[in-house]
Amino acid sequence: MIENVISTMSSKIDSLKSSIIKDIEDIKTAKHDDLLKRNDDKQRLIDEITSLKAELNKELIKKLESGVDVNIYRNKVDALEKNINELYDLNQKLASIVLPIQNMYKELVGEISNINGGRAFDIKA
Repeated sequence: MIENVISTMSSKIDSLKSSIIKDIEDIKTAKHDDLLKRNDDKQRLIDEITSLKAELNKELIKKLESGVDVNIYRNKVDALEKNINELYDLNQKLASIVLPIQNMYKELVGEISNINGGRAFDIKA
């Protein structure tokens, strides 16, 4: 059971990493529609990984309570943790691209808003 959870988690983490890599490529080539299409899938993967993490913890506790030395899973859990760290690094790379763009738009809207007395648009009819 633990091996299955670890395997499933690794597969989902790999899928999420692949999606983030595609996001970075699509941002660089301005394929915003493709980028947005993956959002629901990424959220589903995140939810599933979170659920599997909880399941893995429960299974490990069960093994501990039944007297099993859970160190037999050490290498697989370490590999899973390495995979999660790679996912985190990719997410940081994505954020380093997206956040400056987000800040640029905030500043642009702020400047337009200041010019128009606190409103983004000054419409006079």
